[in-house]
Amino acid sequence: MNIQNFSLSEKLVSASYVRQGLQARRGHEQLVRVLLQQGKCPEEGWSESTVELFLNELAVMDSNNFLGNCGVGEREGRVASGLVARRHYRLIHGIGRSGDIAAVQPKAAGSSLLNKITNSVVLDVLKFTGVRSVSSCFVVPMATGMSLTLCFLTLRHRRPGARFILWPRIDQKSCFKSMLTAGFEPVVIENVLEGDELRTNLEEVERKIEELGAENFLCVHSTTSCFAPRVPDRLEELAVLCAKHDIPHIVNNAYGMQSSKCMHLIQQGARVGRIDAFVQSLDKNFMVPVGGAIIAGFDENFIKEISKMYPGRASASPSLDVLITLLTLGANGYKKLLAERKELSALAERHGERLLHTPHNPISLAMSLNHLQTHGTAAVTQLGSMLFTRQVSGARVVPLGVEQTVSGHTFRGFMSHADAYPCPYLNAASAIGITRDDITLCIKRLDKCLKSLSKEACAEKREQLKKEKNTTVQMALKLLKL
Repeated sequence: MNIQNFSLSEKLVSASYVRQGLQARRGHEQLVRVLLQQGKCPEEGWSESTVELFLNELAVMDSNNFLGNCGVGEREGRVASGLVARRHYRLIHGIGRSGDIAAVQPKAAGSSLLNKITNSVVLDVLKFTGVRSVSSCFVVPMATGMSLTLCFLTLRHRRPGARFILWPRIDQKSCFKSMLTAGFEPVVIENVLEGDELRTNLEEVERKIEELGAENFLCVHSTTSCFAPRVPDRLEELAVLCAKHDIPHIVNNAYGMQSSKCMHLIQQGARVGRIDAFVQSLDKNFMVPVGGAIIAGFDENFIKEISKMYPGRASASPSLDVLITLLTLGANGYKKLLAERKELSALAERHGERLLHTPHNPISLAMSLNHLQTHGTAAVTQLGSMLFTRQVSGARVVPLGVEQTVSGHTFRGFMSHADAYPCPYLNAASAIGITRDDITLCIKRLDKCLKSLSKEACAEKREQLKKEKNTTVQMALKLLKL
């Protein structure tokens, strides 16, 4: 409906009513106008009707939705199922072109605009969550691991002679495999134990650089967000080392956007040293379906290089999902979610355990399971099974002495980020979207599981003592017969 159509409507409906409808329409249009002018996440969230109106306006700009369009090419935005078309708001062409995921498509002005707006809004969110000096970013329809691989493959063209990637150990398969998929050999740096925390071994990092030669390293691959008792890498010190030895630095910031601490580390690292790109997951940070990530950095030219490395067009679904989410939440709504994130130490003490002291990890916490370990590793692993069957997801039980081979490399003490962590433990993440009810229910169910395991262990011990007593009596009777 444009002005002319509203005027024509006055012949059919009272002019005062039509003007009221026009005023309402202008309210929606004003929100869209501000978004296009500023390219920032709106302070207050939009209503669903405004979001849908905006998406429908974008969709009619794509050639597959033109009235009377006659497409005779191999890719014309054809969709067999109406349900599929509605699921994607009829934005069918995807984003980018064969040479660049950020390029504009001539046949899809609406989808191209969607892509540009999403990247602009996400850049704004990166800035107000703590990385103020970030200069460029783009949404890529791949999860964190493959997005890291894309960064490594881009660096290959800048450092064709490099063979190694220096990687402070974190026991997460996808980030390890991202380096192997790109064709590089990870140089694993074991963490050092400081109190309960596992921290970056800077001396070993420098020693490896000197031993293998800085020119032979593609990059340093560091990590911010992680499960306790591991804590974020010493990003500032690593960034200084990278600048000193002229080695690129890629940061795995998978679910670090929700932590002001992780974002501050990236900002400071870029300020005092070198960080070339940092990668974060969409689903973990924005509560959208799995399948997207944000690649961001401080050198706009390098981020453009990465986007041009992506082969072919790409799905617009992750961009559409995150844009809808951010327009609905608004900046204030997203900040409120970040503020609603921590409660486990009282429970630990009741069961003779303790909360591991990991002050440098702002997202995750861990509780020792020493008491369970006295009844054997089986009791420790059983706790994980009991929690899962009671619908507590995301909590991880880490026993001692687990070995895991990932693409030919064997990790001892896998999942604990160290060859020999001193105790088994349970960890959980205080991630975006978690509610106080989630925490309360988790603690209640965990408490029941620990009590149940304790009773089972006592019963087993009594049974064992009974068996030992019977065996002793039988031996005594045999001796008397002799």
